[in-house]
Amino acid sequence: MSSLMHSPLLWLALTLTCYQAGFWIHRQLREPLWFPPMLIALTLLVGVLVGFRVPYDTYFQGNQFIHFLLGPATVALAVPLYQSLPRLKAAAGPLGISLVFGSVLGVGTAMGLAWLFHLSDSSILAFATRAVTTPMALGIAEKIHAPLALASAIIIISGIIGAMLVEPLLGFIRSDMARGFALGMAAHGVGTARALQISPTCGAFAALGMSLNGVLTALWLPAAIGLWH
Repeated sequence: MSSLMHSPLLWLALTLTCYQAGFWIHRQLREPLWFPPMLIALTLLVGVLVGFRVPYDTYFQGNQFIHFLLGPATVALAVPLYQSLPRLKAAAGPLGISLVFGSVLGVGTAMGLAWLFHLSDSSILAFATRAVTTPMALGIAEKIHAPLALASAIIIISGIIGAMLVEPLLGFIRSDMARGFALGMAAHGVGTARALQISPTCGAFAALGMSLNGVLTALWLPAAIGLWH
């Protein structure tokens, strides 16, 4: 039994099963916005890991292949972006300003809330990666010495919440370009997946916001944390 619990294939199969089960349950519930497939899958997966007392490191080792695919998947989002290239050039100025403010505010508000709740320094550092897509965020977390497991959980949960709140919070915005860019910056991968369901344009600019926000944050955040410490 012990050897089975440490088998990488077991946790890879469990992840894929929970992912498919999340979509199936979501359809059975008539696709409620407040309970997206990713949240259902996450709930199932966490329940199994907690129930069997499986350490995160053991689970993570079994999903190295999925972790590797996050990089190519992020790069592949450039395809819908290329299709919207003329609109991107026309809106380069406003998007650039939004990117800078969004990157700083995304980090600052998350760290500020963690500090207000008197969390530990390591937890505050984990919250600094909240608005960055997972492959980049884990690299940033390693550089600033934030706990990887906590950073991963924060990123996933914030992405799910962002995807859930896109309709009530951004429904008044008519432009799919603006809505997608904001959703990609705030809710990274999960938000981009939701944006692709709204429209190809929304998905393309969500991919742009997610990618540029990750790159910009990776450039300035480690240096800023170094000065803070």
